[in-house]
Amino acid sequence: MNVIEAPSPNFDPRTVTPSILVLHYTGMRTGEEAIARLRDPEAKVSSHYVVEEDGRIFRLVPEERRAWHAGVSYWRGRRNVNGDSIGIEIVNPGHEFGYRPFPEAQVAAVIALTADIRTRWTIEDRDIVGHSDVAPARKDDPGELFPWKRLAEAGHGLWAEAPPAPGQPIGEGETGAAVFALQAGFTRLGYDLPPSGTFDADTATVVRAFQRHWRPERVDGIADGETRARLIALLRMAA
Repeated sequence: MNVIEAPSPNFDPRTVTPSILVLHYTGMRTGEEAIARLRDPEAKVSSHYVVEEDGRIFRLVPEERRAWHAGVSYWRGRRNVNGDSIGIEIVNPGHEFGYRPFPEAQVAAVIALTADIRTRWTIEDRDIVGHSDVAPARKDDPGELFPWKRLAEAGHGLWAEAPPAPGQPIGEGETGAAVFALQAGFTRLGYDLPPSGTFDADTATVVRAFQRHWRPERVDGIADGETRARLIALLRMAA
């Protein structure tokens, strides 16, 4: 695997071993613009890698250093996960500039890079996540068009499909034991969603983030039967 060196000054020392892989999209019009920003000292952002649409891989920060890609974030009890994670930026204009499917060469490169990273660090499948998983209130990337299922089929990450769970969809304003159990399930999976029994705006935000990753056919923040079934199946896989 050929990696092009494009060093960024935006990093600092690690204090823990990386155990999370966070995938992003660049959300800028071109890869060149994104790489320039990630290397700009004034921007104070960076990632370990950038994967271009043609499959080229750029290394900006050594994996042994802490890049600045996740911001305010949380996953499985770990806050501000920059210190715990390796970040891959995938070139795509994103929802703001014309979100589009990820090309084959790019997807293949992301899979190869992920496999290579995991030869050096212990990263569980349940800890291969999107920026929208670790920062659901702020971020949508890499989004519902990213082929999470294919990545999992290649051996990296979790994916589950299951018959829809019985019962009506659960949405904002609803309360009770079913909502409490739903929130507890998202918390067990990794999201920052303390169960309250009330389906509030924070719950809808987490449901939407979950759907972008694991239920991309429906990204509406409503926990329909298939969303709930996939959550249950994923929890069994991650147990």
